[in-house]
Amino acid sequence: MPSMTQSSLALRVMRRVLHTYWRFARGMTLGVRAAVIDGENRVFLIRHTYVPGWYLPGGGVETGEPILEALERELVEEACIVLTGSPQLHGVFFNHQASPRDHVALYVVREFAVTGPKLPDREIAEAGFFPIDHLPEGVTKATRKRLAEIVHGEPISARW
Repeated sequence: MPSMTQSSLALRVMRRVLHTYWRFARGMTLGVRAAVIDGENRVFLIRHTYVPGWYLPGGGVETGEPILEALERELVEEACIVLTGSPQLHGVFFNHQASPRDHVALYVVREFAVTGPKLPDREIAEAGFFPIDHLPEGVTKATRKRLAEIVHGEPISARW
């Protein structure tokens, strides 16, 4: 069985290969993320197995896939969360750190149901709800910026 370090390296290499493929197969890459906020002002965050930090759940929009279907799919896969109402588009952001063609659409989700606990798997190491005013150590800068925009009314940036 490969060690966690070997698995992490393999996943990082695979991510780079996929981004290179997408660069040539698509004119632009598009991702979708969700700020899932519950009635107790907690946000759902995930920690991947292949990159450091805590993130909002989400992922890539596949060719021919409507963006809201991608959002629904990613929430089920990464969070065991299903939408019970309409998510609100917060913004579309240029994600220059991923590639010079990448954009991320961020939705705010307040109407949802949790279908069960999100158990660790090959992609997600940890996941759960955290008070917005007491986020875990290692939350990414972009995640903190988006939450400040949503919760505290900070100016919206064009860049992820």
